[in-house]
Amino acid sequence: MIRVEIDHKPGALGEVASAIGHAGGVIGDVALVSVAGDTLVRDITVSADGQDTWAAISTAITERAGARVLAITDRTFQVHEGGKLETTAKYPLKTRDDLAMAYTPGVARVCTAIAEDPELSHDLTIRKNTVAVITDGTAVLGLGDIGPEASMPVMEGKCVLFKEFADVDAFPLALRTKDTDEIVAICKAVAPTFGGINLEDISAPRCFEIEERLKAELDIPVFHDDQHGTAIVALAALINACKITDRRIEDLKVLVTGLGASGIAVSKILLAAGVTDIIGADSKGLVSTTRADYLDGTMNSVKRWYAEMSNPENLTGHPGDHLAGRDLFIGLSGARIFPAEKLAAMNDDAMVFAMANPNPEVSPEEAAPYARIIATGRSDYPNQINNVLAFPGIFRGALDARAKHITEGMKIAAAHAIADLVKPEDLREDNIIPSVFDRDVAPAVAAAVAAEALAATGA
Repeated sequence: MIRVEIDHKPGALGEVASAIGHAGGVIGDVALVSVAGDTLVRDITVSADGQDTWAAISTAITERAGARVLAITDRTFQVHEGGKLETTAKYPLKTRDDLAMAYTPGVARVCTAIAEDPELSHDLTIRKNTVAVITDGTAVLGLGDIGPEASMPVMEGKCVLFKEFADVDAFPLALRTKDTDEIVAICKAVAPTFGGINLEDISAPRCFEIEERLKAELDIPVFHDDQHGTAIVALAALINACKITDRRIEDLKVLVTGLGASGIAVSKILLAAGVTDIIGADSKGLVSTTRADYLDGTMNSVKRWYAEMSNPENLTGHPGDHLAGRDLFIGLSGARIFPAEKLAAMNDDAMVFAMANPNPEVSPEEAAPYARIIATGRSDYPNQINNVLAFPGIFRGALDARAKHITEGMKIAAAHAIADLVKPEDLREDNIIPSVFDRDVAPAVAAAVAAEALAATGA
């Protein structure tokens, strides 16, 4: 946002706008701040590529338009000033009686009741509606290992999404340790405070072990969103893509590239949904039981599992050479891993989910001649596969049902709930998944997850 002092005369604002455009800026809102004599002050919101462009815009305003730049403010930094979360009291303390019930002496009765029956903590404390968002900052967005402090803005953002979309209270915990045992121990130690744990941006393969151990040792839901959120939304998109292309999930031939947390989880949920023919590749090529690192024991345990459950023909080499006869390509790897022309080898009505961010494995424009349905992880293209469609409703449903675990059945139920929100009359190649701003998504997911949880317990 640029605060500019401009001469109070016709055409002056137009000259400033022209200068901004010439320097590479795109104008958004323009607000009048004040008028004083022959000058006025305006706040102009400008989109630009980066801080280098800001300097060029400032110079252009001064030199080309004859105006004076008073301040340049990064609005994103303003949003983060002081953090994006705060704590508020649900019941105001206005009288001595209020204080006596919220704190001493009345609180002692509640403490005694919980001591006699710890399960009451899920009804009589914030556990009923509170999730911990826990990270070690080792795999943040597209930034990688940036540490716990630098990861906090992302964790806070996650908590904001929990509250905004599902009215779940969430709190970030960024840990200064990468030790698997320590992370597990910390999560177990803080578990009495929370109704669920959302693991976030923890690098593979440690994230797999951390989640599995916590699921086995805690009686509250543990969910690694980088894995399962992506998988759930990808399955939802696939369910609708299959409707358009008149396919059955059980008949699909699938290629997955990128076998980190998301790639493994997407493969697992596809298998649970009925896919039987799947091959996957990491940076070394297709994973198989004949690959050297499998044979010499250096392949990690998760990829060993992948090798054993996929690729029955033991195909080898670059994934781009094995698109022939495939119905679905799912990319969770990196940009431009093979030329778009290789997609021509896929079956008719091919489906391409190129989800690497910020740059997909193949751009939608390049994939369009070869694929009928294209999805990405980006918001500026149709069919965005975005985790926010899943995790708020997942935890809302799990908390409401007082589920102890989030099961494969609950994940698949969530995927079907998301898919069903696209009405048959609205279903088309560029609309296979709801918008992230569709307020019906989280309640629908929550209801499906809670129903599945209760059915599993016979309730």
